[in-house]
Amino acid sequence: MNDQFIVTLDIGTTQIKAFIAEMHADGNLQIVGVGTAKSLGMKKGAIVDLDQAVFSVRQAIQQAERMVGIEISKVYVGISGNHVAVQHSHGLVAVSSESRVIENQDLDRVLQACRVINLPQERTIFDVVPTQYIVDGVSEIRDPRGMFGVRLEVEAMVLTATKTVIQNMERCLEKAQLEIAGVIYLPHALGEACLTLDEKQIGVVLLDFGGGTITISAYHQGNLTGTAVIPMGGEYLTSDIAIVLRTHSDVAEEIKCKYGCALADLANKNESFSVQTLNDQKEVVYQQDNLAEIIESRLSEMFYLVRQQLQYMGVSDRPSGGFVLTGGVMSTRNILATAQKYLGQPVRVAQPENIGVNEPSYMGGVSMVHYLDQRGMIQVPETIPNDVARSKKQHGESAFSKMKNWFSDFI
Repeated sequence: MNDQFIVTLDIGTTQIKAFIAEMHADGNLQIVGVGTAKSLGMKKGAIVDLDQAVFSVRQAIQQAERMVGIEISKVYVGISGNHVAVQHSHGLVAVSSESRVIENQDLDRVLQACRVINLPQERTIFDVVPTQYIVDGVSEIRDPRGMFGVRLEVEAMVLTATKTVIQNMERCLEKAQLEIAGVIYLPHALGEACLTLDEKQIGVVLLDFGGGTITISAYHQGNLTGTAVIPMGGEYLTSDIAIVLRTHSDVAEEIKCKYGCALADLANKNESFSVQTLNDQKEVVYQQDNLAEIIESRLSEMFYLVRQQLQYMGVSDRPSGGFVLTGGVMSTRNILATAQKYLGQPVRVAQPENIGVNEPSYMGGVSMVHYLDQRGMIQVPETIPNDVARSKKQHGESAFSKMKNWFSDFI
């Protein structure tokens, strides 16, 4: 696989999604391949059947490979869940060069110093994310490379996970003939891609509605201050519909996507659909407002649990920047009105800026591409003049911000 391609893998409870991004010679970053597969062997974000999970991963990867015509060997994989913990750490080193110009190796050394923490035996560090650098006492520096200094410090988030979760993920991808290029904390990647600097500064809560979980990420003063996971997601809506309408889960999912409405008051009473029941195979006719009552009932519980969890976290359930929502559930009609009703705060659906993607369930994989681009981990082809590449870095211009709007054609 050419180094100018980068692949992210979002392993969810209901779907697995693979994204291939390519850096072009003009400095534009494009999503050139997307693969999706039904997620088998997963429950609430964890692998419960290794062979089935391997099968699903291969399906998603092969679909993306066919779209681009390359063979994928390495992937960056997203991780989230209650098994992930965020620990704040501080690193300090002396600048190594005689000229006292801070270089990449100094950043590597100071971030490595952050890893010297006490950890339980069953946990492992999978990433270190800097929140600010300090050079000779001057703080709030985002990138100190090229600056002069003697003393380099960093405040960082050390991300740890249960060893068995990482090992099972590694085993799954190994059996799928893939190598893990890196592990990315999905809530942090989503926050970097979907939230504005102002929102993160004044205080905002990001809610990622997955198939089996809701991930809560709270931000204040520019930083991620806390995360939590509620073991309930979009598949609960499908299950409720299947139970109440007495039908198969596949049929319930189809009905939810085609006729679903998140707020009963806004449902169309004149829109009807028929359902074949499980036992007697009779055709029963329902109106959209019947379906909306089922969906709204479960959503109201979800939003109540979100507010309750925020109180447990010591975070205001009325953040100044409101709530930002993402995930497949956000495709449900009138979901914003329902969220506004039960959260009582301003609400919007998350969408990375300037790329024309309007499918919330794709945000996980796309946000990981954004995260890698921001960290300079996507190789720029050598045909780009050095002065152009250098100018892009100096002005903080992200190639990700130039993605073509045609990516929306994949959705």
